[in-house]
Amino acid sequence: MEDRRIGVDVGGTFTDVTLSLDGELVTAKVPSTEDQSEGVIAGIKKACEAAGIDPETVSEFSHAMTVSVNALLEEDGAKTALVTTEGFRDVLEIGRQDRPSLYDLSAEKPTPLVPRRRRFEVSERTTTDGIEEPVDEDEVRAIAAQLRELDVESVAVSLLHAYAHPENETHVADTLRDELDVPVSASHEVLAEFREYERTSTTAVDAYVRPAIDHYVSHLTDRARDLGVPQPRIMQANGGITDADTVRRNAVTTVLSGPAAGVVGAGSMAADEQDGLVTFDMGGTSSDVSLVRDGEAERTTEGVINERPIKTPMVDVETVGAGGGSIAWVDAGGALRIGPRSAGADPGPACYGKGGTEPTVTDANLVLGYIGESTSLGGELSLDADAAYDALADLADEADLDGPLEAARGVYRVANANMTRAIRSVTVERGYDPRKFGLAAFGGAGPMHAASIADSLDIDRVVIPRASGVLSAYGLLAADEKRDAVRTYQRSLDAVDPDDVDAVYEELSEELLAEVSNREAATVRYSADLRYAGQSFELTVDVDRPFDTADARERFAAAHESAYGYRADESVELVNCRVTTTVERSAPPVEYDAVGDPRKGSREAVFADDVRETPVYERTKLPPQDEIEGPAIVEGDESTIVIPPAWNVQVRDDGTLTATVSDT
Repeated sequence: MEDRRIGVDVGGTFTDVTLSLDGELVTAKVPSTEDQSEGVIAGIKKACEAAGIDPETVSEFSHAMTVSVNALLEEDGAKTALVTTEGFRDVLEIGRQDRPSLYDLSAEKPTPLVPRRRRFEVSERTTTDGIEEPVDEDEVRAIAAQLRELDVESVAVSLLHAYAHPENETHVADTLRDELDVPVSASHEVLAEFREYERTSTTAVDAYVRPAIDHYVSHLTDRARDLGVPQPRIMQANGGITDADTVRRNAVTTVLSGPAAGVVGAGSMAADEQDGLVTFDMGGTSSDVSLVRDGEAERTTEGVINERPIKTPMVDVETVGAGGGSIAWVDAGGALRIGPRSAGADPGPACYGKGGTEPTVTDANLVLGYIGESTSLGGELSLDADAAYDALADLADEADLDGPLEAARGVYRVANANMTRAIRSVTVERGYDPRKFGLAAFGGAGPMHAASIADSLDIDRVVIPRASGVLSAYGLLAADEKRDAVRTYQRSLDAVDPDDVDAVYEELSEELLAEVSNREAATVRYSADLRYAGQSFELTVDVDRPFDTADARERFAAAHESAYGYRADESVELVNCRVTTTVERSAPPVEYDAVGDPRKGSREAVFADDVRETPVYERTKLPPQDEIEGPAIVEGDESTIVIPPAWNVQVRDDGTLTATVSDT
């Protein structure tokens, strides 16, 4: 069978599709649907029809979704119960001592995913040295009976120190699985790592989203089979692809599936940049920013979604609620605000003509002339310019601004300010100079805002990849297969036995290698979480096998100096051992062939305080090595690129556009 890969990424407004075959890249956009699988199948059919192929000839299907993150944001996940050690029923509610907002006296912590009435204690005691009190099976069966009466849909089990000695937790989980016909998430299977609150929170999140993930993936697999498409391979938060059965068992790993795919797609372009890329993905509901350095996406081992901590390896993404569909509004003080509420896909922005009346960023871009009144978004959605003007006229009245155009300017600037702050948080606030990076702009709305944001950060290069409007879907075609494992092994480096550490690494790597699709092609990466004695948080550094304590200490000191500006003459502790297995995949080769006259005409567009007649070009017809002087607008089916005055654009051989600040 020919190598015909298809990638589908579900966003808040559109579902994006890329199909590679015979050096050609076919793209498609369809509106996202309430049942995401309907939009996915519709997108696959549309792309295959455009390519003139039968879906049954597709050799690989990769997918990124928002099922788990939507469940967390909208708080409509499973009816979940928690079983924990006696005396630890309220760990989820107590959390940590930090406040959500330090100076807000009325700030409240989020409501626990599992209410107190569905949190149960079991008599047992496990320490870091072993089992002191075994589990009473009759007690567990009695708890199972109560859970059955409550009609719970999922159960999380998190016992004290189960990361070190899981025997009691295994007993509880196995008994509940025998007694109940619902999924059971055990903390030592989800996160074999110390810190009770984070481990319990992550396990509760896994249980909370697991039924939705299982139902969705199963449903999508069935629909794909009916269409003749292979079983979907799912993007995880760590930036790697895995099989559908794995994410059913580890649902929490899908929390940032879509944003991770976009960063992976942008990462393939980082090789010829100076320090790498700041990735800027602006979709319909939100904007995601991240860093790519040395060709690899920055990763972290923990994140927060809707104020709930989740510890799982993930691409380090900062998200702000400012997308094309984000609604503009005026706060009590009269200030113009953007998001986080979004018009979504239905009814969508006012200009979609589907009943929406509230002003959005997309409406502002239309009024400013960046989007043409005759433009069809996604190649099929026509726009209602009058509705956009009416929505912004109402906003202007509320904000005491001089008409729709002034309101549109304000919306554009406020949205850009929100995204500029997010980029500063992943660069300046972490010790990186954004001026040394290129800004990779993608998503349906990213290229419209990128140059203005780059100006505010003194970034002089904006990279707009081919198929920028569906880059997350393209990233799925290039993503490696990746799996992670962690185990707490808390020792001072001065007292650690390297052979014991190697034994932990060997056990973890064997567990992962047994699950990969191609063991011979897999590479294994070892890392360790280290800290100075007395510190509360760790830094993750790569280590070699066999484990060398002196080398690990020096790598940690160098990482600490880079992050915090100093190294200390203190004892270093090993906290966690981490293993990542990777089966590398190369992006499919795609040719770029531009034919025809790229000039489409011109229209008035607003830059700063000037209204200028601006040439409009068709992206797919821009020849390689062509150069365009700003101001200019470049249109494609998936996204529109706005080039302000004082910026120039060059077309690369692969169709990527590089915008740079003019020397004159």
